Amino acid sequence: MAKKLMILVTAALMGTTAFAPLAIAQGTTQPAPENPGAQTEPATPATPMTPAAPATNDSAAATTGGAYLTEQDETQVSANDYIGKAVYTAADESIGNVTNLIMEEDGGLVAAVIGVGGFLGIGAKDVAVPMDKVTMTRNAQDGTIRLTTTETAETLKSAPEFKTLEQKASEKNAAMPAAPDSTTTSATKP
Repeated sequence: MAKKLMILVTAALMGTTAFAPLAIAQGTTQPAPENPGAQTEPATPATPMTPAAPATNDSAAATTGGAYLTEQDETQVSANDYIGKAVYTAADESIGNVTNLIMEEDGGLVAAVIGVGGFLGIGAKDVAVPMDKVTMTRNAQDGTIRLTTTETAETLKSAPEFKTLEQKASEKNAAMPAAPDSTTTSATKP
């Protein structure tokens, strides 16, 4: 009797492990696009984009309505389009790379932080340039991004350095006198 029970349990375990890959292989079907025949219009070449302007397309409405975005719209800009990119003057002179973007708590862009001066990033200082002084253009043929500014290399080198909240806190802590070390003990003679 015990032998039959053991064979039955073994067969049941083998059966469930044999069908497990089939259950995993099953997937859910993706819903069909709402308008499969729609074609997108080609973008105009080298058109400047203003990232701080609010979008009024369906994707933006979906965001405020609680739905998730599934793709980037032509009027939307990724932070990756800015961070690490060179910034050029009107005279086509590279003056530094974007190292960070400063945003308001509600999501609006305030400034692009540009590392200026130095050599290969060493000795460079960060300057926060207001977004109204930075223009992004996207090449329609190859999709490349170009960032330009109305500022010059000289004005950015003489501009005050930008400091993050973390840098300010670190400087404040470094300026505070060190607390006495409570781990050392002193012995007194009786």
